[in-house]
Amino acid sequence: MSTHALIGTRKGLFTLALGGASDSSGGTDFALSEPSFAGVKVANATLDARDGTMYALLDHGHFGVHLQRSDDGGSTWTEIAAPEYPPKPNGEPDINPMTQNERTWTTELGWILEPGHAEEPNVLWCGTIPGGLFRSDDRGDSWQLVQALWDLPARKKWFGGGYDEAGIHSICVDPRGPGRLVVGVSCGGAWRTDDGGATWSVAAQGMRAVFMPDELANDPDTQDPHRIVRCPTAPDMLWTQHHCGIFRSRDNGDSWTEITEAGPSTFGFAVAVHPTDPDTAWFVPAISDEVRIPVDGKLVVTRTRDGGESFDVLTNGLPQQDAYDLVYRHAFEVDETGEQLLMASTTGSLWWSGNAGDDWHRISANLPPIASVQFCTL
Repeated sequence: MSTHALIGTRKGLFTLALGGASDSSGGTDFALSEPSFAGVKVANATLDARDGTMYALLDHGHFGVHLQRSDDGGSTWTEIAAPEYPPKPNGEPDINPMTQNERTWTTELGWILEPGHAEEPNVLWCGTIPGGLFRSDDRGDSWQLVQALWDLPARKKWFGGGYDEAGIHSICVDPRGPGRLVVGVSCGGAWRTDDGGATWSVAAQGMRAVFMPDELANDPDTQDPHRIVRCPTAPDMLWTQHHCGIFRSRDNGDSWTEITEAGPSTFGFAVAVHPTDPDTAWFVPAISDEVRIPVDGKLVVTRTRDGGESFDVLTNGLPQQDAYDLVYRHAFEVDETGEQLLMASTTGSLWWSGNAGDDWHRISANLPPIASVQFCTL
């Protein structure tokens, strides 16, 4: 067994082998596979550490969302069921408050796939656009819409960020027990369940949305967290890279504190948290929503080791001029040691750090635009 990573791109799924990775000297062996699903957009890919199963969420555009499963480390793949919305019932219209159009009850994108709790070996969760969460109890052979979340009165206020419709992009499983989740919605805030999705409570108090009118800026139901992550060994600690800044929660989402100073910018999409040190987290800043490129053309990673009181700006090995890389929310990952990081961009560059971000090594500059990365053991 050795360390690998799954790299989901606009033109297929690549597997990266990290042979003997220990530092960022550039002498480490990196090997990229030929792509699976060549030419097809892979929105997200994950390896379920509970049983070694690999999954890939594919976006076939006009041909819809497809889900593939591999039981042999990616050598062969089998298409399985994709999350599918039930028919829209007759009655009250379901109107998008931003576009004023009727919502379509159709899976537009499978955005995130997350294995369930260790005590629920066959359970998978899938977040989708237009804002529905799905659960599978049989490794993806069938899916059920989590109706209690979909039926929340607050969902009527949800709307899209970069997409027309809202979407669930973050699913934070709580290791303290099965059925305990926090999910992140753009633009619909954060929501928590402790009973497998039967009931939900809002978990976005303290977030602030400056794109809303002043009287609605603090409404937890319309926040736009770009990505939410949980510290596995201190599960009450959550970090989010929000559309309007960086926020931290020490109480499992009951309240959030804004971090106002973090290097060149607090805008971005990606965040990673150290697996054993909840006060250590990393971010990848850009200028703003309107200008989604690095500040001053310099690609940097910001890191806090004291819960957001101060930040290091990490640059060694990253381009410091004429850089136009944008790192998507799922294209930034830390491994189980807290030392290895992977970062990938929409321009097809892939970087690795073996010392918590102090130094970076570019593995490739020629991949298709990258949507997701994940460390795994194969």
